Amino acid sequence: MDDQQLLRYGRHILLSEIGIAGQQHLLDATALIIGLGGLGSPAALYLAASGVGQLTLCDHDTVDFSNLQRQIIHRTSSVGQLKVASAQAALRDINPEIECIALPVRADAAQLDELVAGADVVLDCSDNFATRYAVNRACLEQRKPLVSGAAIQFDGQVSVFDFRRESAPCYNCLFPEDSQAAELRCATTGVFAPLVGIIGSLQAAEALKLLMGIDRGLSGKLLTVNALDMHIMRSTLNKDPACSACGGSLVEAVFQIG
Repeated sequence: MDDQQLLRYGRHILLSEIGIAGQQHLLDATALIIGLGGLGSPAALYLAASGVGQLTLCDHDTVDFSNLQRQIIHRTSSVGQLKVASAQAALRDINPEIECIALPVRADAAQLDELVAGADVVLDCSDNFATRYAVNRACLEQRKPLVSGAAIQFDGQVSVFDFRRESAPCYNCLFPEDSQAAELRCATTGVFAPLVGIIGSLQAAEALKLLMGIDRGLSGKLLTVNALDMHIMRSTLNKDPACSACGGSLVEAVFQIG
């Protein structure tokens, strides 16, 4: 690290759990962010500010005026632009040292496999079950750690599925793909703006710790947040031997958003 980097990341380096070695791990790392909406906005901002060397942004959508209530990486002047382009400009302004790759695509299975294979950590900041299952499969196949987040109305959740560990559960263990779970969308049910900031920031925190080799966190855990009561609960997840994805549902309580 040069003097400018030592100054920029000095507050990280002062933490004994991080230090120069931990910060260097971030500078050398690649993170893949799926979705640059409410969750992806704060997640990307914190990863860029923290010095993650390469951020790959994947989202096919454009910025809509209704997004501005919660998708804090975008500006009014960004309306109509591709979300990845808008986000890329904001991230470069925050930290011009990092490499930021913008992919305006809805990645298919083959593309996801390739993108995940090139990443050190994957953040699923999408807003639909189909994408979450597809990302889960790709991370499971490539044995890459996955940080999953979701938020609707006043309820949010974060989980870490660290597929570098054989015993790790997967997203499908938590919400089986054939369960026909109700999918709520913020376009029709609403979402509390700061909630996505809370969940996205938690995703960034977990991703940073994974990249630095800090073993304490939400691996194999489900954190649920109710922003109306400010009630936070953490539960343990276990691999499902009957899971159709990892073959490996929970033996403890499962908390479904909605």
